[in-house]
Amino acid sequence: MSKLLYDTHDKPPINKLFFLAFQHVFAMFGATILVPIMINEACGTEVISIPTALLCSGIGTLLYILCTKGKSPVYLGSSFAFVTPVIAAFTKDGASGFTTGIITVGLIYIIFSLLVRFFGKEWIHKLLPPVVVGPMIMIIGLSLAPNAVKQIGIDGSAIEWKGILVAFVSFFVTAYLAINGKGFLKVIPFLVGIITGYVLSIALGLVDFTPVGTADIISIPKILIPIKDYTFSFSGMVTLAPIALVSIAEHIGDHMALSSIIGKNLIKDPGLDKTLMGDGCATLFAGLIGGPANTTYGENTSVVGMSRVASVWVTGWAAAISICMAFMGIIAALFATIPSPVLGGVSLLLYGFISVNGLKVLVENKVDFNNVKNIVVVSVMLILGLGGAIVTFGTGDVSVSLTGMSLAAIFGIVLNLILKENKN
Repeated sequence: MSKLLYDTHDKPPINKLFFLAFQHVFAMFGATILVPIMINEACGTEVISIPTALLCSGIGTLLYILCTKGKSPVYLGSSFAFVTPVIAAFTKDGASGFTTGIITVGLIYIIFSLLVRFFGKEWIHKLLPPVVVGPMIMIIGLSLAPNAVKQIGIDGSAIEWKGILVAFVSFFVTAYLAINGKGFLKVIPFLVGIITGYVLSIALGLVDFTPVGTADIISIPKILIPIKDYTFSFSGMVTLAPIALVSIAEHIGDHMALSSIIGKNLIKDPGLDKTLMGDGCATLFAGLIGGPANTTYGENTSVVGMSRVASVWVTGWAAAISICMAFMGIIAALFATIPSPVLGGVSLLLYGFISVNGLKVLVENKVDFNNVKNIVVVSVMLILGLGGAIVTFGTGDVSVSLTGMSLAAIFGIVLNLILKENKN
């Protein structure tokens, strides 16, 4: 590890502080706004607004900094792990479904935080070993694949050459920078891919700027109020709760990666209990106001490694910038004009990246597939997660549905715990 220019508590000079903060904003921006865009497009209506996602990202990061006492330079953004479950929960029970689910996820984080504080962290590794976490991450990416195909326009519908061209250019630019990008460009390939595809879309006449012309420069993000805008939904709680377990495993992995970059063991100081508490409070807040679940961002971890700046002052100012952007209505209107092929081209790579990260977990942890138990666990999880499985309990308004992703997480954890190891 190379020596840090600024440690966690160091405050860079003001002229450098804002530049360094904007690097984090650019790194998280593309993925953070893509989550609500994907959810809204799949549901055919605005479920989560882009300004709300930015607001939750900023306030969530500040809550995390507060909970960890400014000892961990983590930035939080919208989580892709919950895209499909949120769509399912909203389809089943409207705003009550997805808000209850995300609130539940935040509470699970907080409960795990308290358990770690009193009982240590070893039990988490037993509950969520690589053989369960790996296929779960793969399912998250692969289950989103049909959305990318539909956005590009190659799902069997009439092919529009302009859309195909835009999707290809967006994909190629993103892929090229991910492989060959230098410096900061290598950290933000998805953002650059979106911008390039958007510019080409404008040149081809695919962008309608009418919403931008009528948008207010300053506006209040769409915030949902408990009881007034939504109530408790048992179905939403059950749908999203299992995914929290996999997200917790990702949380631990991200903090271990960041620890190696800055040369400090964040799992010990500030401690996994405090980092989980911070992530949990951020996600709980997001759920309460109708925002997306938060997660630690690998893109911003890369920025810390590249810039050798681990200052929490920087991530804090980045959070403040995100909050300010949430109140700029014209920005949300501009994002709404991004054509589907642009998102499809970028998503083609993004969803693949997520899936391969799941495979990477299995490979790096040397999961033994000569052991039949591991084959059984992974096989069942992949089939349930990708096969469109839905199990419904009850009828009518009192029914509860478990989707494939939730079923996969539950079955994976249970099978891994009850099946005996094959020692032969």
